[in-house]
Amino acid sequence: MNVFDPTRRNLLRTGSFGAAAAAIPAAQLSASAQQSAASASHDIFDVRKYGATGDGKTLDTPAVNRAIEAAAQAGGGIVRFSAGTYLCFSIRLKSQVHLHLEQGSTILAAESPRPGDATGYNGGTYDAAEPNTAWDAYQDYGHNHWHNSLLWGEDIHDFSITGPGLIWGKGLSFGANRPARGDYPIYIAEQAGVGNKAIALKNCRNVLLRDFSILKGGHFGLLLTGVDNLTIDNLKIDTDRDGMDIDCCQNVRVSNCTVNSPWDDGICPKSSYALGYARPTRNVTIANCWVTGTYQLGTVLDGAFKKFATDAGVYCTGRIKCGTESNGGFINIAITGCVFEGCHGYALESMDGALLEDIAICNTTMRDIVAGPLFVRLGSRLRGPKESTQVGTAQRILIDNLVCHNAARTPCSILSGIPGHAIQDVKLSNIYVSTAGGGTAADGQIVPPENEAKYPDPEMFGPMPASGFFLRHMKNVEMSHVEIANDTPDARPAFHLTGVERADFFAITAPRGADGVFSLNNVKDLRIGWSRAAADASIGAIDRKML
Repeated sequence: MNVFDPTRRNLLRTGSFGAAAAAIPAAQLSASAQQSAASASHDIFDVRKYGATGDGKTLDTPAVNRAIEAAAQAGGGIVRFSAGTYLCFSIRLKSQVHLHLEQGSTILAAESPRPGDATGYNGGTYDAAEPNTAWDAYQDYGHNHWHNSLLWGEDIHDFSITGPGLIWGKGLSFGANRPARGDYPIYIAEQAGVGNKAIALKNCRNVLLRDFSILKGGHFGLLLTGVDNLTIDNLKIDTDRDGMDIDCCQNVRVSNCTVNSPWDDGICPKSSYALGYARPTRNVTIANCWVTGTYQLGTVLDGAFKKFATDAGVYCTGRIKCGTESNGGFINIAITGCVFEGCHGYALESMDGALLEDIAICNTTMRDIVAGPLFVRLGSRLRGPKESTQVGTAQRILIDNLVCHNAARTPCSILSGIPGHAIQDVKLSNIYVSTAGGGTAADGQIVPPENEAKYPDPEMFGPMPASGFFLRHMKNVEMSHVEIANDTPDARPAFHLTGVERADFFAITAPRGADGVFSLNNVKDLRIGWSRAAADASIGAIDRKML
């Protein structure tokens, strides 16, 4: 496997700080400018001056933490990592401290203790996972702990990490009870001293993460829980599990990021119960990002872009997903200008009582995806306190300008509520989807199970009875200027509707299946107009009919 080698990076020794001032003779600076430059130099805390070696062999954690503490004690400043490899266990982040990773610098996660070992590399270990047993049952272990990470901060503010350097989670775990992925050693996240995440933040505000790269980020490249006023820009993440989880966060901007996460989600807003209460993820924009699950680890960072073999058994997840942890909600989410390649499509999920409301997605291109481009699920797993957790909502969802080439034959796009709880007020427009095709007439007769409480993923329903869209338990749905194309003939209807009330289809183009284009089951208030797929129709109620 081609795993990125940091020694291949251009080891530029001159950092961005101080370079411009060095180019100007001191005599040419005014007295005030000289005073300002001298003052600024005291605000830079070089980890090497605090004892770090950067040789990739000596444990540099104590020196790095001393530099961060010194900057915090001084009221804030820049902690500088010049070119080199800094072998570390847990780095403890502080308020008003800026970490700058210069070109050629790598923060390397030291090896976690193996099962049964009392200590790790050179007798060191990662910080212990803090107790959070009251909420352990409501989300996976990794979501519930932050201190057992390579870099972590709790209750800090006005903090940033920037620069073109690398964070390499070589010694981190991938999470408990999971098959080995990539070339991770088999570490158990719950074991004392094991590092589980690259960067973890809890209850923070005014945070900037920009320009650096993450290779093999453990369970999460970024786990950000209860972080408000958060900016994530121009990150490159090449990892085994989730790229970034944005959990219970508000006022978030994610832009210009690249995420390759073959075995898990790429960019993943969540809304768990890890804080001890249901807090929505709110006011989020995701723009101009590329997500994929098709490339061998490290080959996105080093530019080789080597794809996994088709028989490699890779999940090819790599998508943008709201969920699965979904206690609080996803409110005011805007996604635009994103590119999907060799991964799953969008997933919007309310399973644990979340209010999934006011979602706008536009200008998306997808290619070679392994499922349908859209998966919207309102379910009833209800993983949360029994006395307060009830079925949530999924409503006011607008998706516009989406093109998808070579979607897998099954499953198709799925939008499914559950009996008594409909997905409402959905508008889909200007969509072109080409699929592999190949479905049979027998496939078109399948009745997928409800699976109301099952873990949500497109594959949860098994083979689907539609080549384009499966719509179930929905109210007020509109599709306009939508085209379905199949690379090989598909005998299934393009659209399958069950338990749908007030549905409008306008300017629809789709191939005819063995019995028709629309399979209609317990549908009320249906209108079809100006479509190549079927004749104009206005129907009050219809059941078990094909059009």
